[in-house]
Amino acid sequence: MNSCKKAVLSFLAVILFLSMSPLTSVKTEAASVGESIVAYGKKFMGIPYVFGGTTPNGFDCSGFIQYIYRNAADISLPRTTGEQYNVGTAVAKSDLQVGDLVFYANTYKKGISHVGVYAGNNQVLNATSSKGIALVSMDDSYWGPKYAGSKRVLADQTVQTEKAPEWFVDVTETAATYNAIKTLTDKEIINGFEDYTFRPEEKVTRGQAAAILNRVLSLKPEVMSHFTDVPKTNRFAADIAAIREAGIINGFEDKTFRPDEEMTRNEMASIIQRAFHLNVSQTAAASVGYTDISADHWAYEGIVTMASIDKTGFFKGDKFYGTHNTTREAFTVAIYNAMNAN
Repeated sequence: MNSCKKAVLSFLAVILFLSMSPLTSVKTEAASVGESIVAYGKKFMGIPYVFGGTTPNGFDCSGFIQYIYRNAADISLPRTTGEQYNVGTAVAKSDLQVGDLVFYANTYKKGISHVGVYAGNNQVLNATSSKGIALVSMDDSYWGPKYAGSKRVLADQTVQTEKAPEWFVDVTETAATYNAIKTLTDKEIINGFEDYTFRPEEKVTRGQAAAILNRVLSLKPEVMSHFTDVPKTNRFAADIAAIREAGIINGFEDKTFRPDEEMTRNEMASIIQRAFHLNVSQTAAASVGYTDISADHWAYEGIVTMASIDKTGFFKGDKFYGTHNTTREAFTVAIYNAMNAN
């Protein structure tokens, strides 16, 4: 028991807060380890419950707790709820601090059977079977009566954490694509990463494209399970279904959508033209001088549309490079232009 406590109480550093709000300078401030763990855990709210799940594709209760403690504070916890209950020091309900483990009994089985992390304000962040990762009141009609105790596994100390920079460290404010990226990230249409990067050159998958587009279009699907490789538990399932029903991104003859397949610039141009119902005049089309695309190409109208509505200069040049995989920067600019074209 003592060696387990020591292993749990030792940690290297708190990684990062979740906020991607843009900053200009880096400052330090005191933050408790528990607050950092909870802030990191809130990133996954809405991720579905999966029995035995230990990754952001789906968590069970103890898998979620183990994951956020390890990744937010480099703290190792045992895998199962019962094992986690045997770690740390018991703490009274009235003395709970943010980051304490909260245990429940007699849920899906007798005895200690569920765990969450105290998030403050009488709420527990945990993996629920009904809502996935969610905040639940300590007084909840279901969970409240099943409360079985709490454990403190964190040392009573603070660590120095860095505030998020006011802007992405890999996108300069003088970049031609700055306004496009800032507009879409401010609207939470596309997000940055925990290390305060935007990663403009990272490729966009078909599943990501469907989700990003649907954050603009807000379409609701009638059928959720059309594709054999997109289960209802897929985080983009609703977006993919809605975008397919709208005829924006279609699947393949084998009834797959291939959500992890990267999208080409030709495909990007075509789907964005369809998504925003964009039309290009013959005059505008004639002014586009790409040497690597002909008028009989299947994506020709989409490609010349991308060039003719471009407000950033990103798509200028004598080639479109349509067979190249599209990047986050290109996709962001294309959507920004389309949103401002009408």
